[in-house]
Amino acid sequence: MPAKTKDELLTVTVKEYAKLARVLAPIPAEKALEKDVDDTSIKDIIGHRAHWIDLFLGWYRDGMAGLEVALPAPGYKWNELKRYNADLRARQMDLGWDAAREMLAERHAALLAFIEGLSDADLYGAPMKGGNNHWTPGRWAEAAGPSHYRSAAKYLRARLRG
Repeated sequence: MPAKTKDELLTVTVKEYAKLARVLAPIPAEKALEKDVDDTSIKDIIGHRAHWIDLFLGWYRDGMAGLEVALPAPGYKWNELKRYNADLRARQMDLGWDAAREMLAERHAALLAFIEGLSDADLYGAPMKGGNNHWTPGRWAEAAGPSHYRSAAKYLRARLRG
């Protein structure tokens, strides 16, 4: 169930990040860099999650500035996410395991600072400017952070088992 207050959002963001961090901690670089049948590594998953926090923060910033919000990114439509994610993996090809984990930690800290800097009304009082739907900034933040952390942890646990 989505968070409905700033406190709930902070709680779920910290909780889901901690769960993901526990899954990531014991993974050695050689395992993190192995590609699966879809040509995706654990490092790629973590780089992807960090990047999407940046995307969200950029959408919010652009919307608040009255600029056009490129959802999901300039030159891409939502139905082109597969291509976008493949292009992102190519752009992050030289990103190492330690750098990917550091990037995720930094983006997580930026997301927490974003949430802490807004009120309940800012987060949940109205749709996000430029979001082109009814989602509030808090709902977008949850999708970019804790929901992504949860899905990454689930994927990684399954991948490490088998």
